[in-house]
Amino acid sequence: MPKLLHARAPRDGEEERQIRKLAGARHAPADWIQRAQIVVLSWEEMRGPAIAAMLGCHPETVRRRLRRFNAEGIDGLGDRPGPGRRPRITQAERSQLIALVKTTPPGRLRWEPWGELEADDEDGPAVWTLDALTAAAREQGIDIHRSQVRRILLKEGVRWRRTRSWTTSKDPDFAAKERRSSACTPTRRTARSSSAPTSWGR
Repeated sequence: MPKLLHARAPRDGEEERQIRKLAGARHAPADWIQRAQIVVLSWEEMRGPAIAAMLGCHPETVRRRLRRFNAEGIDGLGDRPGPGRRPRITQAERSQLIALVKTTPPGRLRWEPWGELEADDEDGPAVWTLDALTAAAREQGIDIHRSQVRRILLKEGVRWRRTRSWTTSKDPDFAAKERRSSACTPTRRTARSSSAPTSWGR
């Protein structure tokens, strides 16, 4: 009979807080969330097969993740790097990037109560693009490239493209600025019927 495997007790309150927070996160990578949930459920005295059934994974996945956590702590919840390669982006940085997409771009205009359009940063981006997100992430201290931003967002199913909102405006002159329709609609000339009577002089 295989020996029952449990997650070791947290080293301190901070480690426990981080893992429980990750287990209940909404914007972190799904695989990290599941691994943290495995640990938390094990802390709650749930056995491996029951954890696997609850989370919809294989019992061996639960055992493997518990062994890695017991040996490596919270770092064991991540993916192992390939040979000769270390991951450049930490889980905290990935979560920080995903949270950044949910914020309002600093250059986006908004209507103020006094009826004027203003932005937090007139020189900042009005919409999030890959280039704008890369620059903003770097300003927050994340050493990341545009291709990495795109790969992370695609993997997590996060949309960064925004629908243009130019079709609506509170400007009273907005309607007058729209493209005018033609003053009159050209009528199509009706072809003369072949059966129409003719008046030929005889």
